Amino acid sequence: MLFWDPTMMILIPAVLISLYAQMKVSSTFNRYSQVPSHRGMTGADVARYILNQNGLYDVPIERVSGQLSDHYDPRTRVVRLSTDVYGSTSLAALGVAAHEVGHAVQHDSGYLPLYIRNTVIPVTQFGSYAAIPMFMLGLFMGSPSLARVGILLFGAIVFFQLITLPVEFNASSRALATLGGEGFLDDTELKGTSKVLRAAALTYVAAALMAVLQLLRLVVIAGFLGGNDD
Repeated sequence: MLFWDPTMMILIPAVLISLYAQMKVSSTFNRYSQVPSHRGMTGADVARYILNQNGLYDVPIERVSGQLSDHYDPRTRVVRLSTDVYGSTSLAALGVAAHEVGHAVQHDSGYLPLYIRNTVIPVTQFGSYAAIPMFMLGLFMGSPSLARVGILLFGAIVFFQLITLPVEFNASSRALATLGGEGFLDDTELKGTSKVLRAAALTYVAAALMAVLQLLRLVVIAGFLGGNDD
């Protein structure tokens, strides 16, 4: 965030949406984690079934600690489900499990946005460490060129956040289609699970908005340096 200055006002919409998204995903998950599905299958059961249906017999499912720590690791090709999801039969658990398996299916099928996101991860990781220090160095040295390098590096972070949106939306669409199509959830249950996944998607929207507005803020600050280099 650098330091406080008037340009911080640019970030207020993203901060408010981020706070709302966090509260929404927590309350929605907690609500539907108390509602069991009619089939009585656990998140791990559903994840294994969907993986097998897609020929991904060699993709393991691991239980991990932490709340909402569920994820698919494309490097090791492992689906990791939190304790609240792995052994639960709730509508929330099945939605999250199917969503993470959706990423595994995306990976196996060569889903383009996921491929692009995975490809830019090294650049994004470097940018996350170097962008702000490089930008601040440009400010302190009065060097527009160094500041622009920081902005370009931060742009990689913004791109990563934006390309993440179709990846997450697609995984949720796959999850709902599979849960309904395979009879894991009936129409009424799907509505609850859909609310959980929409709430989770809002956190990614908030993260993308924050990145975009932070980039805009850096551009505005850099503008105060003027157009002349050292």
